[in-house]
Amino acid sequence: MRKNPVIPFAIIAVLGIVTMIIVSAAGINQREAIQNEEHGGGEKQEETASASPEEMFQSKCSSCHGGNLEGGAGPNLQKVGSSYSADEIKDIIVNGKGSAMPAGLYTGEQAAKLAEWLAEKK
Repeated sequence: MRKNPVIPFAIIAVLGIVTMIIVSAAGINQREAIQNEEHGGGEKQEETASASPEEMFQSKCSSCHGGNLEGGAGPNLQKVGSSYSADEIKDIIVNGKGSAMPAGLYTGEQAAKLAEWLAEKK
């Protein structure tokens, strides 16, 4: 008696289809979790708004400007207040500068608070 060579391929195909259905079902649950996180994203903004300027700097700026404002990939900010006013610093934080400084890391009140703190560095 000869075995049908198509049967192993059919079994593999059915297992593949079942696996895809299971993965898709898991993905639907993950999609709902991601959407829930997006709707709760405002809470993170509020946490950042209540954070001190030092915490805000360490969170998003220190990777380029160094933990002690000493510079690195970005310029040294230890005496940035002697070169720029708080309004100029806020403008740079909000709108970016050139291709190296990205725009929109902080906006509004957060940017103003961080700019005031940096303007004191003279």
